[in-house]
Amino acid sequence: MHQEQIMHNSQSTNLADILERVLDKGIVIAGDIKIQIADIDLLNIKIRLVVASVDKAMQMGINWWQQDAYLSTKARDSAMAKENAGLQKRLERLEKKLK
Repeated sequence: MHQEQIMHNSQSTNLADILERVLDKGIVIAGDIKIQIADIDLLNIKIRLVVASVDKAMQMGINWWQQDAYLSTKARDSAMAKENAGLQKRLERLEKKLK
């Protein structure tokens, strides 16, 4: 029983090392699916998956989460400021029409 615990601990350490290395270096998995009949494309799917740490992704120029209002408070605040400015303009136009 003691040997099983030692083996289990070394396996989890190896998994942690592998995960750290993958996140540090990054990995790209790519695949294409194409279905044709008589040289006519019926379906064409391109799949790209990047697994990396946030720091590595930013080094590669991948930062889409910074512009996503659901994931970034900065993007959400910016979107709300734009919407607010638009509503202010609409309100001003309506007030001018009422005068």
